[in-house]
Amino acid sequence: MNLLLWRHAEAHDCDDPAQDGQRKLTSRGEKQAKRMAHWLDRQLPQGTQIWVSPAVRAEQTAQALGRHYKICPELAPDADLAALRALVQWPRSKGHLLLVGHQPMAELLKAQADFCSVRKGSVWWLRSREREHRQQTLLLTVQTPDFL
Repeated sequence: MNLLLWRHAEAHDCDDPAQDGQRKLTSRGEKQAKRMAHWLDRQLPQGTQIWVSPAVRAEQTAQALGRHYKICPELAPDADLAALRALVQWPRSKGHLLLVGHQPMAELLKAQADFCSVRKGSVWWLRSREREHRQQTLLLTVQTPDFL
């Protein structure tokens, strides 16, 4: 399985936690999303599944790619990580899956969010494989919009 984690691009701040899901991208965030989408569009095979958090900033990030996507409540900022793991079935699933969401996605990899942060607007591309009867995770690339 190829698993791509795309953290939403830079969004406006919000003091009201109840309005967090309505935060929109800043103009810088829109540029980040476009740069990363341009790179992803050249790299992703046709048929890649794209699942997106219901937060406005995540959907705006995904829209920059111009491909069909599915809104998944399991990717919301406050969603249950166990439900996300069950949905994604990493690393046993097959094919290509792009998740557009938030920092907690890194915990899919059993990485502590405090220790391993996904920079806003960046993509982590991972591949799982089996070697000598052991599951391995390969980090294929990390891309940030600032370097594209």
